[in-house]
Amino acid sequence: MIYLTGDCHSEFTRFSSDNFPIQKKLSKNDYIIICGDFGGIWSYGGESKQEKYWLDWLNSKSFTTLFIDGNHENFTRLYNYPIQEWNGGKVHRIRDSIFHLMRGEIFTLDNKKFFTFGGAKSHDIQDGILNMDEEEKIYLYRKQGAYFRIRDFSWWDLELPTEAEMENGLKNLEMVDYKVDYIITHCCPTNLQNLIGKANYKSDYLTDYFQKIADKCDFEMWYFGHYHENKVIDSKYTLLYGDIVPLK
Repeated sequence: MIYLTGDCHSEFTRFSSDNFPIQKKLSKNDYIIICGDFGGIWSYGGESKQEKYWLDWLNSKSFTTLFIDGNHENFTRLYNYPIQEWNGGKVHRIRDSIFHLMRGEIFTLDNKKFFTFGGAKSHDIQDGILNMDEEEKIYLYRKQGAYFRIRDFSWWDLELPTEAEMENGLKNLEMVDYKVDYIITHCCPTNLQNLIGKANYKSDYLTDYFQKIADKCDFEMWYFGHYHENKVIDSKYTLLYGDIVPLK
């Protein structure tokens, strides 16, 4: 069985036995896929006691946890985890049964092909990105309640993909003639984002990249998170937040 859910932001209680009782029937050959903003790797300077607790807790579950990255991840740490080949694509191995599905990879799960591509542009940085050494400005911004983040502490340049990551995604899609069963991303194609109607979310080169893929690719369903809502958009697109849903 494969289940999907949206942004966790390091809050994993939705996977408790009370909230997700079917896990009692699952095994490590069953998967939960989180559509970005996993948040389990966030602390500056290394794995905190709280992170260790929750990562170990997830790892002890009956199922295997898979996630793509969102825009709220500590990419410095995430990209330093060991890379390995897993079910046809590249992953960062976080624990024995917790894997980060890397950008632009194609995985085979239950005889279905999944194209995965994390990342998104943050919308809550209207007042800018500050550097760690701008202490006086950070203090002032916090006092004012400004919408800002701190580079390499609460915001990372890699929230949006590199050219190499995007080229890797296209190369892998070309190898399967742009035909996969499922697409898993954090944000969504530009046209769909405009349809969702979230005023704070603007198009960018990643949503445009996804639009090109959507126009060219043959797929059954596209799952994504980021917009903090649970909604079946149409027969091809499902937006996820707190719900845990079975793969269609």
